[in-house]
This record gives sequence, structure tokens and C-alpha cells, in this order.
Amino acid sequence: MVSARSGELFDDPARASDARFAPLAERMRPRTLEEFVGQRHLLGPGRPLARAIAADRLPSMVLWGPPGTGKTTLARLMASRSGAAFETLSAVSAGVKEIREVIERAQARRRLEDRSTLLFVDEIHRFNKLQQDALLPHVEAGVCRLVGATTENPSFEVNAALLSRLRVFALQGLAIDDIADLLTRALHDRERGLGERGITAAPELLRALASGVAGDARRALGELESVVDMMEDGVQEITAERIAAALGRRPLRYDKAGEEHYNVVSAFIKSMRASDPDAAVYWLVRMVEAGEDPMFIARRLVIFAAEDVSNADPQALVLAQAAASATHLIGLPEAVLPLTQATLYLALAPKSNSALASYAAARKDVQRWGALPVPLAIRNAVTRMMKEAGYGTGYRYPHDLEGGVDRDHTSYLPERLAEATLGRYVRLAAVGWEAEALRALRSRRSSSASEAGAAEAATSSPSVADAAERGGEP
Repeated sequence: MVSARSGELFDDPARASDARFAPLAERMRPRTLEEFVGQRHLLGPGRPLARAIAADRLPSMVLWGPPGTGKTTLARLMASRSGAAFETLSAVSAGVKEIREVIERAQARRRLEDRSTLLFVDEIHRFNKLQQDALLPHVEAGVCRLVGATTENPSFEVNAALLSRLRVFALQGLAIDDIADLLTRALHDRERGLGERGITAAPELLRALASGVAGDARRALGELESVVDMMEDGVQEITAERIAAALGRRPLRYDKAGEEHYNVVSAFIKSMRASDPDAAVYWLVRMVEAGEDPMFIARRLVIFAAEDVSNADPQALVLAQAAASATHLIGLPEAVLPLTQATLYLALAPKSNSALASYAAARKDVQRWGALPVPLAIRNAVTRMMKEAGYGTGYRYPHDLEGGVDRDHTSYLPERLAEATLGRYVRLAAVGWEAEALRALRSRRSSSASEAGAAEAATSSPSVADAAERGGEP
């Protein structure tokens, strides 16, 4: 495993000739923090990382961000600024053996040279638990300062014990202006860039190239180098056609196992929940075009129909299920049509979370009280002994009653909960079908209560004859 101080690629005379054959992005790698572009939220005046670098009190950390945002470069520059030795491991190829070798060198360096080591682990999310555990005691003891780089959310990919000892700094995709400045610098730099070629490009074309790389500086420099390399001898100006050809179809950043997956899915669900059909369709297309499994999308639609529309529109679940069946039957590309149809329907449907809320409310009592006994009236009396024990006693079959309703019914909840009023668990929304059903149910309950009250009043009120017998007024 190679160990190198930051900048040695250009400082070592034996390797200087090789630098000419390095990719443009490598040749243009910033040599000082002053050359570093972007990440002002971390490196601007008074920002936490800037203060730590200035005070030479770097913590072990994870640099988390999209590709081409400067994670490796920043690690090298921090080591150079602090005078630390720079060791690097690739989590793709390094194992526990390589980790131990690096740690041994760091321990010897500290003991013999009184010099610290910055250990840079590229793609640290690819280290398994055993490899991460091998680093843990040495990071904790300060044998080296660990700087891990990852494009994945560290909270998903780095185990909790190691993550608790690291600061996480989130890098952002570079702004278009920043990338355009890098391209201009590379085009005119005669030492490390393309300046000797004498190539020119209109600023708006460099901005167009910058806008097509999703904040990835490495990709932008690679595309610029490709454009220049494909230019015929004697041609000195980059054209719009060449920029368009270099960009081609923009790849969509969407890792189906990583954070961006969850971000886009969350945006899709929340757009439908907010009844925002334009946004919902946009995020649907983002998922499909990035290669998401269409059946994953279909399953989310079915869940959404039950969770967020529920019985405000009972047809929503039917349509979502039909879209899932159609997607399974026909596959892509035609499956985008039923998926889009269902997305639009669910986004425009009235919203209710009654299924989710009602289940959660009842679950609390089930967890609190456990298995409460079933009321005798609604137990099934399948044997003589059960009948003698009172099973089924007092049960009234609603279909045998006027209007199909038992107007004397109160509750079939367990006795401990039977005093509950309508709505103890049921969380119906005042929209769509649920509103109609709720009004009808309340109307039946109110009618039954009124009739019962009138009957009770008639029974308890003294008659005129009774009053006369007592010699008083009724």
C-alpha cells in the first residue's frame, strides 16, 4: 500500500514526467487550501472545519458528499497543512492486514519522528464491521487521525461505535459558477492544464458544461479534456455542438441502496400526500429513469393508497392494486403508464390517514391491557356447555331487526373498554366517503339515542290520572 505526502506527485522529479499523462482532473488538483474551490459552509471564515485546520486540531472525521466534490483533495491538503504524514487506504482493496501495517507505521512514526499521521480511507462505507472494528481502538487512542470519504450516508454504512468517534462533515455538489471557474482555469493553465493547446471557449459554453455534471468537478474536467482531445488539428475553439456531444445523456445520481434512494422516494410520497401532482410525477420519472425497480414503486403506491387516502376514496386502493398488477404483467417501458395513472389519482384524491391512525390508537390499548376477554354476547356458542355458560346470550342479529340496525347496541369492546364513545379508535377524516359514512353512523346513533330518551321519558313521567289521585298537578 503506497504512502505519500500530499503533493508528492508533482514534487518528486522521478515522477514529474509521468504527471503529463495523468488525467486533467488529477493534474489540476488544488495544491493549497487557497486553491480549493467550493465547500464554503465548511471552509469559510469562522466555519468549524476551517477553525480546526487553522488551529491544527483536526479531529478524526468522515467527509460525506457526492462524487467530485473534493473529499480526497481536502484530506491531502489537511495533511499537508498540518505537516502530518499522509497514508491512504482504499476500502475496496484493503483488508485487516493492510490496516495493521498502516497502524504500525503510524505508531513508529509517532515514536521515532514525533510526527502525526493522517489516514485517509477512500469509500469507507465499503469496510465491513471487522475492518471498522480493527480501526476503532487506534482512532480512539489517537495513533492516527482518520479521515474517511464516502458518498453514502454514514449513519447507514458506518457502525455506531466508530461513527461516535468521528465528526461528520457533509460536502455539497459544486455550484455551476465554481465549476465554470475551474474549467476556465484548466483551459488557460499552461503548467498543469490545457493552456499550451491555445484552445478557447465562450464563457456561456463552459457554464453549459458546468451545468451538466451535477456538481461533479472531476467529471467536468474529464469532459473538457475529452472535448479538447477530440478536436482536429488547427481547430482552436470549442463549439456548442462539441459540448452537447460530450455531455450526451446526463446520468441521474440515484443509488438504489443509498441515501439518494430514500431521499427521492420520500419526495415522491410527500408530494402525493401534499396533493401536488406535478411534483409527484416528476419524482416518479426520476425513479424510473434512474433504473428503480417498477414493482418497488408499485408497492409504494399500494401502501400510500391505504395509509394516506384510506376510505376517503376507497377506489384508491383498487386502482393502486390494479396499477401494481398491470406493472407486473407488462413491465417497462409500458408500465410507466399505469404507474403514472395511479400516481396522478392518488395525488388528486382526498386524503385521510384513518387506517394508520385507527390501528395505532387501538394498538395502544392492546399493548396496555393485553388479551382482554371477549364479551359473552358475541362469543360463538358452538357447544351446549358454552350455551350454558352464557355464550351468545343477549346477541341480537342485526339483519332480523328494522333497518338492519340494532338500535339498542352500545359497544362490543371488552368490558374494561366498553364505556368508550364512538371515535375512541376510529379517526375518520371529514372528507370523501369517510365523511358520508361518519355522518350516516352518527345519524343512526343519534336517532337511536333520541328514541331511547323519548321512551324513557314516557315511562318515567307521571300520568294525569296518577297526579289526580294524589290531588296535584300532572
